[in-house]
Amino acid sequence: MSRNPIPMALTAALLAGTAQADVPRVAVDIAPVHALVAQVMQGVGTPDLIVPPGASPHEHSLRPSEARALQEADLVVWVGPDLTPWMQDAIATLAGDAAVATLMEADGVQLLEVREGALFEAHTHGADEDHADHGHDDHEHEDHRHEDHAHGAHDPHAWLSPGNAGVWLDAIAADLSEADPYNAARYAANAAGARAALSALTDEVTALLDPVRGGRFIVFHDAYQYFEAAFDMPAAGAISLSDAAAPSPARIAEIRDRVAREGVACVLSEPQFNPGLVATVTAGTGVRTAVLDPLGSDLVPGPALHADLMRGLATALADCLSE
Repeated sequence: MSRNPIPMALTAALLAGTAQADVPRVAVDIAPVHALVAQVMQGVGTPDLIVPPGASPHEHSLRPSEARALQEADLVVWVGPDLTPWMQDAIATLAGDAAVATLMEADGVQLLEVREGALFEAHTHGADEDHADHGHDDHEHEDHRHEDHAHGAHDPHAWLSPGNAGVWLDAIAADLSEADPYNAARYAANAAGARAALSALTDEVTALLDPVRGGRFIVFHDAYQYFEAAFDMPAAGAISLSDAAAPSPARIAEIRDRVAREGVACVLSEPQFNPGLVATVTAGTGVRTAVLDPLGSDLVPGPALHADLMRGLATALADCLSE
């Protein structure tokens, strides 16, 4: 008995359905990294975001939907325990069978050490060059005893370095390809396109900052040194440490003195933290204030968020310094 052949269009549809069914479930810690993963997965699938916009990654209690995303994940992509220490146990408990990509450990990533002091000296690097693993002599504002603090030795805000973001795009594509070989070529092509867009973005941000280069500013918490190093825009100090711990009265006094005496033009707050501290630092000085956000809390999560975040940081900083 002869059999009717299956139409080619139907065969293609069945194969496409099988490929889609095999796409890994991916859970990502924060929105800027979620954007990088979403770029690499475009046309294949959509990753889940664990820490929602507006929440602090340093401390977060999982909602049921976020716990479920971890539980169902085939791959978890996160910056690492220096940024989200609570997530280490969550991954072990909920995503024990998933592959885990810790981006701070990716080959080729350039890491900066945590700065302990409130005040920073005006030495910089440029375009992500020569700023990996600086020794303590580069930042000797006060005794560095990392073991006395909850954070690790390295600043975890590494997505604000275009160079590191490019390294991470390749690492994400490799991890996705290992989990999903069928779509490996798509992941590689998407990562290459995202790196090209990142290069153009770096030029755009550099042009935005060129007119205000050399301006003096204070940040709310020390989350921006990768951005500072990449674009040669050094902050003069930070009200809080990189883990956003509450600053001591002595630290606030140091910052106030620098603002009053050293020509600081702008003090920058963040939407997740107490604006009263910025008011304390700037009281009676007439110094301008603006809002920076290293997480893009006011942006819609998705592939465009990382670029919009970087562009927004540059615009806010340039506007505050040029007024």
